[in-house]
Amino acid sequence: MADIGKDIERPLGQTVRPRAASRGLSARTVATTLVVLAALGISGAIALREKPFRKPEQAAVSTPKVTAAAEPAAAAPTAEPAAPKAETPPKAAGPQIIHVQTQEGDGPANAAIVIHDPSTIGQNLKIAHIPDKALIEASDTGPLPVRAADGRRPFDVYARPWSGSRGARVAIVIGGLAVSQTGTQAAIAKLPAEVTLAFAPQGNSIGRWMQAARQSGHEVVMQVPLEPFDYPNVNPGRNTLTVAASPDDNLKSLRWALSRTTNYTGVMNYMGARFSADATAMGPFMAELGKRGLAYIDDGSSARSLAPDLALKDGVPFVAGDMAIDAVQDRGAILKKLDALEATARAKGSAVGIGSAFDLTVDTVAAWVLEAKKRGIEIVPISAVAIDPEKN
Repeated sequence: MADIGKDIERPLGQTVRPRAASRGLSARTVATTLVVLAALGISGAIALREKPFRKPEQAAVSTPKVTAAAEPAAAAPTAEPAAPKAETPPKAAGPQIIHVQTQEGDGPANAAIVIHDPSTIGQNLKIAHIPDKALIEASDTGPLPVRAADGRRPFDVYARPWSGSRGARVAIVIGGLAVSQTGTQAAIAKLPAEVTLAFAPQGNSIGRWMQAARQSGHEVVMQVPLEPFDYPNVNPGRNTLTVAASPDDNLKSLRWALSRTTNYTGVMNYMGARFSADATAMGPFMAELGKRGLAYIDDGSSARSLAPDLALKDGVPFVAGDMAIDAVQDRGAILKKLDALEATARAKGSAVGIGSAFDLTVDTVAAWVLEAKKRGIEIVPISAVAIDPEKN
């Protein structure tokens, strides 16, 4: 109970102050306590939060994104200089030139490096009938084949492409084209493109038939009449090269035959057992072929031919025939010869057969080639089996 007496004795207007102990918590204490608790709570929350809170993700930054459409085309990054790009030409059988744009500082503006690719020698079949002007020498009788200024030969440029495989290969040359118009047309139409065609210089419309043959994919060669034994009783025809003629006269006759058409890889003898056995006559003939970049195909009819040695001496690509396939005009006999060619090719790697554009020969060869392919024999152009002194 309160002490009433003491309150009466206290002066008027004075109140009694409560004791500090009974007053409770002050406002300052409460505020301080709340601040401390808040600080502890925040510290705990920070300690318990994951790392992304301490290091905000980049996505949280409010930065306007610039779209690609807003950038000008010229603003493409150019930190690294672009590597030179080669202009890849379409694959073709003819010689190609690869242009490589140089980097800045390599030379004058728009400078280019010109590279001749030797692996692309050989004419594109789509334009095979069109003569290469760099391989033509004009003459009074017509275009003469000649090496180009850059060294390319008709033998290389007009060669039909082939697989390059080392399997069994058979090359077949069918001669006498342009003598008979209907026979020539049938040979070009029926014979597979891999079969090589040889034109007789005494024929008609040789230029037109050459174009038809090349457009059909055939490689072609030109036949040249050479003196046989028992000449002139056995006569190969107009402008025959003979042992008795002077070298100049023989070269004149040779150039006449060569100018009858163009786009061929070489020449093949028509007869010529006596001429090919005479070094004095055969020497200038072979040297002329070497100068012009042509091959020589020996039909293999004469064992006395000096052609192999002279061809090597004058740098002339050389092919020797293994057998005549149609000396007997009988289908069974021709098939036996063709089968013998196949056996030779399997034994030696390659074989060469020579025939003429008789209807029976053409039909038999066309049918045999289809079957031989199924047996794994590759039919190749005559250039594919040539011994080339400039490469071997």
